[in-house]
Amino acid sequence: MFMLYVTFFMTITLVVYGLYMIPQERKERVRKRLAYLSPEAGMEAAASAAAEAKEERPNTIRRFFHTFAQWFRRKFRRHMNESKRERIDLLIQQAGRPLNMTPVEFRLLQLACWLFLPTVVVLYALFLLRAGAGLLALLTLLAVLVAWRLPYMYLASKAKARSKQALRELPDVLDLLTVSLEAGLGFDSAIGKLVSKKNGVLADEFYRCLEEMRLGRTRREALLGLKERIALDEMRTLISSILQAEKLGIGMVQVLRVQSEELRDQRKQRAEEAAMKAPIKMLFPLIFFIFPCLFIVLLGPVLIQFLETFGG
Repeated sequence: MFMLYVTFFMTITLVVYGLYMIPQERKERVRKRLAYLSPEAGMEAAASAAAEAKEERPNTIRRFFHTFAQWFRRKFRRHMNESKRERIDLLIQQAGRPLNMTPVEFRLLQLACWLFLPTVVVLYALFLLRAGAGLLALLTLLAVLVAWRLPYMYLASKAKARSKQALRELPDVLDLLTVSLEAGLGFDSAIGKLVSKKNGVLADEFYRCLEEMRLGRTRREALLGLKERIALDEMRTLISSILQAEKLGIGMVQVLRVQSEELRDQRKQRAEEAAMKAPIKMLFPLIFFIFPCLFIVLLGPVLIQFLETFGG
């Protein structure tokens, strides 16, 4: 059975190599004919063939791997569940689409981690730790679980950092929107002014929201998509208030001003809470790192003198 697999692999390899070498053989025959008719033309043809070989070989290899990768991605995409793909795409959007990642690429990254990390752990346990069967099975199981959850943890950390940045930018964004609306601009024009004046997470998301409205989506659909992409309670409350004000006919300026004041009060409360937590967080470094050094500096000479006095 093994020899059958080896024979099949060698046959496929030789067929691919033969298909690749057919154009090269044709060029070689043309060069030999030119060399037979005219030595100068043959030398020029040989030089051009060498230059083409240097240029085309990396391009051919790169094109081959690119084609294979595209084919593999299409095959992998067909076998993905639609609901799972939408859920992964939402997680990637909440993380800010790092590395321009798609759901298919995320699943491929997850599969690569699932194959690479357990293999490294098994080799390490076998050749360095000399682990037994029980420990090897336990380490392999832990490696599989960690490898499967590692991409999700990466997206969660990126989404958390992005949410913190959005929360930091939100009061200033609301102030700019409020000033633009008070100046007589419409809501879409105020978003355009925000996009042109600000940079950051919220500016990028509002720019996408504005582009979606220009492409035909309603304002409600675009804002609901914005609420899903920013995993932040304050942002969800703001979008819900804007949609409710638009539905009931309430002035948008009043809603944004109230939301801005509430956000600034919440930011002040978070700062006070962080200041109150600071002494408790500093307690453990003081006990385990600073106090022992102080004791050594202050009591060290006294202890040495005491030992020299009573020890002699």
